[in-house]
Amino acid sequence: MKIRSILAILVWLSVCSLSNAQGIPAGYYDQASGLTGPQLKTALQKIVRNHTVKSYTYLWTAFYTSDDKSNGKVWDMYSDVPGGTLPYEYTFGTNQCATTPGYEGACYNREHTFPASYFGGGTTDTIYTDLFHLIPADSHVNTNRNNYPYGVVGVATWTSMNGSKRGPCISPGYSGTVFEPIDDYKGDVARNYFYVATRYENSIASWENNTANGDVVLNGTSFPCFEPWFLTMLGEWHTNDPVSQKEIDRNNTVYGIQGNRNPFIDHPEYVYEIWGVGAPNYLPEPSNYPASFSAHNIQLQWVDATGDILPDGYLVRMSSTGFSSISDPVDGTVYPDNLTDQNIAYGIQNTWFKSLNPNTTYYFKLFSYTGEGSARSYKTDGGVPQLQQTTTP
Repeated sequence: MKIRSILAILVWLSVCSLSNAQGIPAGYYDQASGLTGPQLKTALQKIVRNHTVKSYTYLWTAFYTSDDKSNGKVWDMYSDVPGGTLPYEYTFGTNQCATTPGYEGACYNREHTFPASYFGGGTTDTIYTDLFHLIPADSHVNTNRNNYPYGVVGVATWTSMNGSKRGPCISPGYSGTVFEPIDDYKGDVARNYFYVATRYENSIASWENNTANGDVVLNGTSFPCFEPWFLTMLGEWHTNDPVSQKEIDRNNTVYGIQGNRNPFIDHPEYVYEIWGVGAPNYLPEPSNYPASFSAHNIQLQWVDATGDILPDGYLVRMSSTGFSSISDPVDGTVYPDNLTDQNIAYGIQNTWFKSLNPNTTYYFKLFSYTGEGSARSYKTDGGVPQLQQTTTP
């Protein structure tokens, strides 16, 4: 049989391996490609601005899907104990409240992780109901958090049942009262703040003097937005508590509600590329992938990743049954080349998969990695490029 060849120019979508199928829309971050520093931040602002504004009352409804646990209960970061025994759990609707009882475990309300007083407290402002910084939280803990900055507490003057605490800050550069969430949710908080600094880039410079605690956090500019001590801490929290499946799922859900996304959940590397804080251990993704195909062979070609932190190579994995059949590689494991796995050094920019069946759809994922042998570390968080293609008959 004569083999017919075709040439296709395709773009591999940088999409996350998620349980939620919403995912990152094709081309969503194209405007940000190749940028760094304040230019990248401004490009992201143009992408995520103009979202659909919901009412403050609607947040109660939104929480049902944006902040629900697998058991259907409220996911309250101020009371949750990952892997441990919870002091209490809340049922949506039944346990919501607008008032503040004087004890913990009574009800949940709506918490502005970026306090409303920081932006002036205007209930008609877009940020007032922006889900990317609003969460359900125990009412009593919310009250004790007040509008204190987030920070690292030395000796706690108050501690919640899950270990969140309030007290004097021990971060270099500030010694006032702060509120410290548990380690499991510090990255969530940091990425909320990076989102606010980006989405509200055109307003945040005017917020510094709205309140004393806001002045402690904000420096009166649109870039870098935050005081040095606070920015350094956010970078550390972002690095030490990387993006979780909870955040990925929530990002997708809020996108379905508001029509915009938190870029720092989709692309954690943007934090370092913009602000230069946090360990730059997020590998950049390759881009611009032309590919040629025939009945029995598929060639994949790409343009290598660019930026400050580059991969040593790529593991390209293939399946004939679907993307879900392609498992994430395990750190410290080197997978030998075979019919379904190809290890490609940085700079080669292409590989062939051969001896394939005609008229069959094949699925590919490309995993960046650094290191070799037991030190090999794969990038499986954030987004993993994937592509499907059908061979000719």
